[in-house]
Amino acid sequence: MKRIILILVVALYGLSVQAQFSSARLQASGLTCSLCSKAIFKALTTIPFVDKVEADVATSGFDIAFKEGGNVDVDQLKKAVIDAGFSVAGLKIQAKLEEVAVKNDAHLTIQGKIFHFMNVKPQTVKGNIELTILDKNFVPAKDFKKNAQYTKMKCYTTGVMEACCNKTASSVGTRVYHVTL
Repeated sequence: MKRIILILVVALYGLSVQAQFSSARLQASGLTCSLCSKAIFKALTTIPFVDKVEADVATSGFDIAFKEGGNVDVDQLKKAVIDAGFSVAGLKIQAKLEEVAVKNDAHLTIQGKIFHFMNVKPQTVKGNIELTILDKNFVPAKDFKKNAQYTKMKCYTTGVMEACCNKTASSVGTRVYHVTL
């Protein structure tokens, strides 16, 4: 039994990569004035892992710098925008990765979170990369529907790991983020 557990731990460790999220570019929708932008700015600055926020009223965009070593949670960013009364129209997050192979419908664990790659050619990435979040409520509804063509896995519509996603039932129901390069 111990041997099986050890093999499982080694296999799962191979799916994890060392990475640090450094910043993000969040596009909000529903803004009509600078007061709207200020409401989102205030909401984002209250998040514990956020170091600095710069608002661009002209584009309804927000450049977010993360605290070094902070446990970045993109759902918290979305929640802050929604709690301010608006919605997310796009989120791109910057990550510094060690050399790692990615391919379509492959999963990687980064900072304890599962990322499902969609619409990517098999490749090895290293250094600073930009991950575009494709999940529901992170992109416009029409883009969410369009992106569904890049996977047949149910997790894209539910946002959580499904039995089709991995070989172990233990992570079924775990939040999974769908991304592209």
